[in-house]
Amino acid sequence: MSEITIRRAVHTDIPFLIESNQAMATETEDLGLNIQALGKGIAYLMTHAAEGFYLIAEQNRISIGTLMVTFEWSDWRNGRFWWIQSVFVPITHRRKGVYNLMHNAVRQLALQDPQACGIRLYVEHNNQPAIGTYLKMGMAETHYRLYEEPLKRPD
Repeated sequence: MSEITIRRAVHTDIPFLIESNQAMATETEDLGLNIQALGKGIAYLMTHAAEGFYLIAEQNRISIGTLMVTFEWSDWRNGRFWWIQSVFVPITHRRKGVYNLMHNAVRQLALQDPQACGIRLYVEHNNQPAIGTYLKMGMAETHYRLYEEPLKRPD
């Protein structure tokens, strides 16, 4: 088996990012995504690096995994949390260390950021395989619950 490499996503990765996000939303939440909004959202982040970035895992120049990192400022810590989101590895490449390599790449990048104070992510309550992976990576469940209020925006 050839080596898996991790790199920052570029504009030509947008179709894979759209496909991965669609697959992840279907698999984890049985949710269909608005493809137009998704494409615009991905393109936006690709051109606004101060808000985040995507990583791509590749093997033999074929994309086999992705995740998104966004940033959140913490006044309590006077630092920036790196949020891992939109993680997806196709089933044919799972249990082969792809996520571990992407997570380690995020960790190494965050360690180079003098303002980074931690790495966070959220996970579906019943996604036991993902929870087990995150625990093995050294993450711990926090005491926070996540709430949201969707806002209707004119498109």
